[in-house]
Amino acid sequence: MRTPFCIGLTGGIGSGKSSAAKIFQELGAAVVDTDQIAHELTRRGGAAIAAIADHFGADCIAADGSLDRSKMRRQVFADPKAKRKLEAILHPLIRRESRARIAAAQQPYVLVVVPLLLETGAYRELIKRVLVVDCDEARQIARTVKRSGLAIDEVRAIMAAQLPRAERLAAADDVLHNDADIDALRRQVEILHAKYLALARAGSHEAGN
Repeated sequence: MRTPFCIGLTGGIGSGKSSAAKIFQELGAAVVDTDQIAHELTRRGGAAIAAIADHFGADCIAADGSLDRSKMRRQVFADPKAKRKLEAILHPLIRRESRARIAAAQQPYVLVVVPLLLETGAYRELIKRVLVVDCDEARQIARTVKRSGLAIDEVRAIMAAQLPRAERLAAADDVLHNDADIDALRRQVEILHAKYLALARAGSHEAGN
């Protein structure tokens, strides 16, 4: 079975991972977003909803039948055991679906978006390069508050649970600097897209030898 050339995209909350992934996808890359898969699993009728309700109770399910994310977020931040249980429910399902989508991709390469790629080591056996989307921490906070409505303290707590910025950058093979506007980000993505196309072609030639 063909194994696509995989790039792991990661970055801190509010760094702009989704914006970068969207541009890569527009340019022709396949994108497998583990956060998107998690949302699919926890929407009404999602494959994880029954197990979450069984373990955490109906209070964690919103009126529309999806996961009540704000309640669950507060619970897992307050209780490490709850966090581990939620991960034990979700992570195997996310990984199975991610691997199926990676294997099915027909594009030249696959961008695998994993917010905690470096923290967990997940998918590292598939990923050939690590791409980090980076911006300053004040911008991370401002973007996340605007996008999600979370309080600044909540955003800081999420950031504290992630790898420090310097360590994330040290682990990167490539970096997208996202401190400017979307056009500046697009120019960087276009350069990396050309690079990844060349690497994917080289890898496929080597596999065929």
